[in-house]
Amino acid sequence: MAAAVALSSGHKMPTVGLGVWRMESPAIRGLIHSALRIGYRHFDCAADYQNEAEVGDALAEAFQTGLVKREDLFITTKLWNSDHGHVVEACKDSLKKLQLDYLDLYLVHFPVATRHTGVGTTSSALGDDGVLDIDTTISLETTWHAMEDLVSMGLVRSIGISNYDIFLTRDCLAYAKIKPAVNQIELHPYFQRDCLVKFCQKHGICVTAHTPLGGSTANTEWFGSVSCLDDPAIKSLAEKYGKTPAQLILRWGLQRNTVAIPKTSKEERLQENFAVFDFHISDEDMEKMKSIDRNYRTNQPAKFWGIDLFA
Repeated sequence: MAAAVALSSGHKMPTVGLGVWRMESPAIRGLIHSALRIGYRHFDCAADYQNEAEVGDALAEAFQTGLVKREDLFITTKLWNSDHGHVVEACKDSLKKLQLDYLDLYLVHFPVATRHTGVGTTSSALGDDGVLDIDTTISLETTWHAMEDLVSMGLVRSIGISNYDIFLTRDCLAYAKIKPAVNQIELHPYFQRDCLVKFCQKHGICVTAHTPLGGSTANTEWFGSVSCLDDPAIKSLAEKYGKTPAQLILRWGLQRNTVAIPKTSKEERLQENFAVFDFHISDEDMEKMKSIDRNYRTNQPAKFWGIDLFA
């Protein structure tokens, strides 16, 4: 089993999970069951991934057959932009699709509220001008207090944020009654974000890396990203430790005290991405990894939304 990190909420989250973004429906059952047999206990979902129902079916079967118990899993999903004014309804919709009584972690997927298009409808709300139709009547503070209500209702054990920069994270800490347990952000050797990581950790916020392998195949297809998996320094260090570049990168993230949720649709990669607990990168080599930072973001939603939330 993966090691676990203690969250500020008092609950524990496994340090390596499986992200289900772009996981195609026919393959979900097999991939999730294979992951469970390997030892994965942390699964990262989102309403926007449009596969919560298929994940729910796979989990329900795993519970029924005794493959795993619900209490042994850590399930995350996320509030979509267009549901900021309908937090409780959106959470209940995700719970119904996932066939769960509670979520271990519920995240605000992006720090923006857009025009409501119906609970569970997650296509980006673009205006006539092709630019994201932002709802200026809903503040992030209002959204956060609705997230806090989910905890008191027993629907969610921990709440957090995603894709928040240091300033938005600071603001959330200022108005939060329940501070965010997690900030899930893009994080990899080409985009190390040391200041944001240290700020979050200083204030008791666990950092989870989405896109932990940088410009993987999925991101290259969508965003034309450069892959840090092909970096000569990473390849050299991976060979030194007898590991693959992906394993070296994931281990690097763990040694920064961050959580990783690599995504894969290939069963052979599930085992590879999980085999990162049997070696340690030296301090000298961690410094070498630090030196390859390019401040290079691979995940570019502006390509689809007509606005750069990260500018």
